[in-house]
Amino acid sequence: MTKAFIREIFTSIQGEGPYVGERQVFVRFCGCNLNCKYCDTDFEVSKSKEFTPKELLKEVCKVGDRPTVSLTGGEPLLSVEFLREFLPLAKDFGAKIYLETNATLADNLEKVIDFVDIISADIKLESATGEKIPLVVFDKFFEVAKQKELFAKIVFNEKITEEEIFSAVELAQKYDFPLILQPEMSGDKFGVSVELCEQVFDSFLQKYRNVRLIPQVHKFLAVR
Repeated sequence: MTKAFIREIFTSIQGEGPYVGERQVFVRFCGCNLNCKYCDTDFEVSKSKEFTPKELLKEVCKVGDRPTVSLTGGEPLLSVEFLREFLPLAKDFGAKIYLETNATLADNLEKVIDFVDIISADIKLESATGEKIPLVVFDKFFEVAKQKELFAKIVFNEKITEEEIFSAVELAQKYDFPLILQPEMSGDKFGVSVELCEQVFDSFLQKYRNVRLIPQVHKFLAVR
């Protein structure tokens, strides 16, 4: 039986995207294949606990029947072999599976997509993350992810470029999913001006109508 390092398991409200305000069980996996500049998430293995799939299910079961389980991190798809064992158990329990992912591991997603209900994917902009990810990587991921309910989040700051906007819109148009714009945050405050938020939002809307501007609400509420 496989094991995975889990940094924390907790219940809270979903603070991002179209499901903002929904009560979820969050399972934070350790490790990530990216190193985004704005990342403030603590997913150190040294502070984590190792779980088997059955042990993790036992913790999830404590919150009651049919929860929405948000797999977050870090990058959950790095633990794909663990997920291949855990997700069928969670689905048998009646859980809805909400996957938060950086949208770079298409092959791993393909192994578990049958057990995922909602995919919350990031489109990482080099201007915000410092990570230059070829468009083809995201394209391959969304080709798999389109089988499920899907939306993509985009963290942006004042360095966002028109080229990045066009690339993100191209992906959204091709695979027909909503784009959720998230202003970069500094603690519980915007890291960009309201004026810039409006400008970026309008720039996206001129090219693609299915766009929403939704800040990270959990940071304003000071909850995890």
